[in-house]
Amino acid sequence: MRPGRRLPWPRSLAGQAIALQVLVIAVVVMAGSALALFDARRDGDAAARDQVLGIATALADSPSTAQAIEEGHATETLQPVTELVRRSTDIAFITIMAPDRTRYTHTDPAQIGGEYLGTIEPALRGESFTEVYTGTLGPSIRAIVPVYDSDSRVIGLVAAGILQQSLAERWRAQWPVIAAVGVGALAISLAGVWGIRRRLLRQTHGLAPDELRVMYDHHDAILHSVSEGLIVLDAADPSGVALVNDEARRLLSLPDGRVVPADLPEFLRTYNPGARDEIHVTDDRVLVVNRSPVQNGATGSEVVTIRDRTELQGALGELNSLKVLTDSLRAQAHEAANKLHTVVTMVEMGRADDAVRFATAELDLSQRLVDRLSAAVGEPAVVALLLGKAAQAGERGIELTVTEDTELPSDTDALLLSGQEMVTVAGNLIDNAMDACDPENPWVEVTINQRDGRLLVQVADSGNGMDERTFEKAMQRGYSTKAGADAGGHGLGLALVAQVVKRHGGTLSADVTYGSVVTATVPEEMP
Repeated sequence: MRPGRRLPWPRSLAGQAIALQVLVIAVVVMAGSALALFDARRDGDAAARDQVLGIATALADSPSTAQAIEEGHATETLQPVTELVRRSTDIAFITIMAPDRTRYTHTDPAQIGGEYLGTIEPALRGESFTEVYTGTLGPSIRAIVPVYDSDSRVIGLVAAGILQQSLAERWRAQWPVIAAVGVGALAISLAGVWGIRRRLLRQTHGLAPDELRVMYDHHDAILHSVSEGLIVLDAADPSGVALVNDEARRLLSLPDGRVVPADLPEFLRTYNPGARDEIHVTDDRVLVVNRSPVQNGATGSEVVTIRDRTELQGALGELNSLKVLTDSLRAQAHEAANKLHTVVTMVEMGRADDAVRFATAELDLSQRLVDRLSAAVGEPAVVALLLGKAAQAGERGIELTVTEDTELPSDTDALLLSGQEMVTVAGNLIDNAMDACDPENPWVEVTINQRDGRLLVQVADSGNGMDERTFEKAMQRGYSTKAGADAGGHGLGLALVAQVVKRHGGTLSADVTYGSVVTATVPEEMP
């Protein structure tokens, strides 16, 4: 390796994690092997101490040993015995000596009669002990045990020892087994680590830690800053909701902290991927919802995006009311032009009286309706709505009647609903009534009044009406009794009416009496 050049280091998170794991595993295996060798040597030394102490004790306690020493022919009697025991137990030496260190026996006969090398003082005091000492044969682990006569006096000593070189050969013989176990453990660990590496590479797409951190920071910032609500529903997540951004919490009025499916509105509690531009009405908002399955995700996982359409829907309602009025005025202008040509022709024909009667007949009826509504209804938007709907009904051949009970305060500040809300409620109910009335006998009756602290908007038509279950469903998102309405995006009117009424603590009901009657009431104070 060139001077100053560092070893290559993996770039990806998976590579770095695996490299660290390999280093840790290698260190652990090497340390474990070293500890195993150390433990084997320690256990070998302990076993050797127990062995030589047991042999020395057995010979010292034998009556023949004390008898041979007392009779003065210890060497002749004990040398063959000690050599036989030594060879059968595979130890280095067995030395029986006098209290003055004179050897009676030895592995090397030339050493008999010489002075024993080693510690004997504890044994002379009657203690059995072991030590490591370098004698004539080399360093050894030895045990020294006293020999007693019948009067319990120390008359001799027995020393038995194993050379440390022999012990080293014993525990070195365990190296191949320990090495094989270590290599096997390392191989198995590396195979497992390699499998983990492949899984991490798939899950992280080979990105480096810094890239993952930057990606997370950017995605987190985007999720919290986008103007659309975003919810990730994950079947594998214990709570069922993996992610909710700030806008989604605001639009759905979700609590802070962890969100569970029970916190979500009903339309988000079922798995429905592929839904596009669904319109849902909550208590105070009109929402456009799109749902897509999570690519390569668990079954039941999907991404939900939510857009607020409340203000747009209100503006569209007002625009629709103005469009109705404009269309009515355009039709009236066209009709007035026809009538004007007729009047001019009748004058040219010399029939002036007939021309006057023809010109003022329908004008008088329309003017009386305008005068009555202007006097009884103080909210200009409601007056314009009713006049426009009356003209629209006339074009469709529907008899629309504004009852004499219709009356609103001249002080618009005293109204329980704003002009925009009145247009939403009354306009949608009248539109629904005109669509639902009986084609054989088409009529619609409208009553709007505010009395005794209560606002009433009641619309009746000649249709068959709705049962309770159908009416409840009609107040939900996108439902309509008209064929093809769901596909065309209709059926929102009654849901918008229900939203406004509920927001003000009112009630919305339907019944079938003299016709199909839908009644919205709003109290002065919310209950």
